Amino acid sequence: MLQEIQPKKLVNTYRVGEKADADSIILFHDNGRFLARIDEKEKTITYPKLKDFGVELSTVFLFSIDDEKFFLAYETDGISEADFPTGFELYDMKQFRREYLFPKHYVFAAFTAVQLAEWYEGTVYCGKCGSKTKHSETERAKVCPNCGKVVYPRINPAVIVGVTNGDRLLLTKYRVGYSNNALVAGFTEIGETLEETVEREVMEETGLKVKNIRYYKSQPWGIASDILMGFYCDVDGDDEIKMDESELKYAQWVPREEIELQPLEYSLTNEMMKMFKESKV
Repeated sequence: MLQEIQPKKLVNTYRVGEKADADSIILFHDNGRFLARIDEKEKTITYPKLKDFGVELSTVFLFSIDDEKFFLAYETDGISEADFPTGFELYDMKQFRREYLFPKHYVFAAFTAVQLAEWYEGTVYCGKCGSKTKHSETERAKVCPNCGKVVYPRINPAVIVGVTNGDRLLLTKYRVGYSNNALVAGFTEIGETLEETVEREVMEETGLKVKNIRYYKSQPWGIASDILMGFYCDVDGDDEIKMDESELKYAQWVPREEIELQPLEYSLTNEMMKMFKESKV
């Protein structure tokens, strides 16, 4: 999956007062896009370093991967494309995941950084009193100096559900957006357990009841600020699918040997489909 970058290791501990040096990697974010250089022939990614910029940047520490430190260019309203280092341009997240790019941990870095970048950009002002916030001096948080409100990065819990029916798996396709095979999925609502989310989402999308709900694995998915939690379960009783046509364009029971996997092995969804296809669950 996307976060499997071994033997490299992400260290996301917030380092109060950490300053970028000339060789620090700078993730410059603009409306869901990151500044990078992608070699289409070699399928490689390069990010700019602080020394590549000809203008002064305000930065905030994001995380490190092994000995590489990643910083976010912060409060960049006065910086235009004319200030970008030569050879670098803005790429959206779809371009980072349309095919395999290397090194893989740079793709993961973008997926992780976009979650933090959008949080930083959305918390410049206090949502309670409107005052400009400050960085916490003890942890990764924004603090309002006026009313004292503390805001932490938001993480949205969501489930991915592999519904089984003997040797068949329930596959879906979204009505809009991602076009490849998927599984039932959805966000946990207030007051709900994860198991209740599984039951509700399967019922809402396909009209099926389920039983024997069992946890499989989790995955961070930064482009939606998600923590995805995968579950398998069995259909309970009637297996006639009543598809929610407002959300899905396809929902069918598919035998193991006929399951068509996603083109990239980045997602928890694809791994869960693959595990079933190979009779490993």
